[in-house]
Amino acid sequence: MTTVRGVRARARIEITAAIKDEARRQLAAEGAAKLSLRAVARELGMVSSALYRYFPSRDELLTALIIDAYDSVGAAAERARDTARAAAPGDHLAHWTAVCRAVRAWAVEHPHEYALIYGSPVPGYAAPKDTIGPASRVGLVLVDLVRAAFRDRGVAPPPLPEPLRAEAESLAADLAPDLPPALAAALVAGWSQLFGLVSFEVFGQFDNIVEAREPFFAAAAERLGRDVGLLRKP
Repeated sequence: MTTVRGVRARARIEITAAIKDEARRQLAAEGAAKLSLRAVARELGMVSSALYRYFPSRDELLTALIIDAYDSVGAAAERARDTARAAAPGDHLAHWTAVCRAVRAWAVEHPHEYALIYGSPVPGYAAPKDTIGPASRVGLVLVDLVRAAFRDRGVAPPPLPEPLRAEAESLAADLAPDLPPALAAALVAGWSQLFGLVSFEVFGQFDNIVEAREPFFAAAAERLGRDVGLLRKP
């Protein structure tokens, strides 16, 4: 009986993976708004009723793809952080830049998955709470980098304009109560600008403008880190 259950479990894993792979192909070809369970089933040679046993609705399939995408880019950011720390201990600006470059590299390699999670909302779809944790992974890496720099005295918080103080205090309380409000506000600004840079490239806004994409991004990412207040190790 255990062997039979094991075979069924492996078959389910393989079929689920095949469904998601076909769905990603459709995302690339048609966009998320046109994702169709019937079309996925047809391409896989399945009847619709069989596919519904794996994903009862289009939204559940979309949620699975969204979670996979967030987890994938989050894992890339975490690997880059760990590798950079091992290669350059204490160089907090280098750690930040390495994570930013890993996020960009993932997005360039997976443009349609990037568009799914950072592009226009899918009409009629509301992301469930299950997506919150995966969606937070890159942000948590950036918070971890800044927190480590703060502990190591490797960061100089930028000035905090008085009109921004209340918002900065709220951000610090929500994201990292152990960080100064000025640093929390700068971190959120850097976080959003990182994805602005990536989105401009992935969505074609740099076409016919920026040719040397990799060095341009690397320099911009380092500037973002400096604006947050991160210092390069002497």
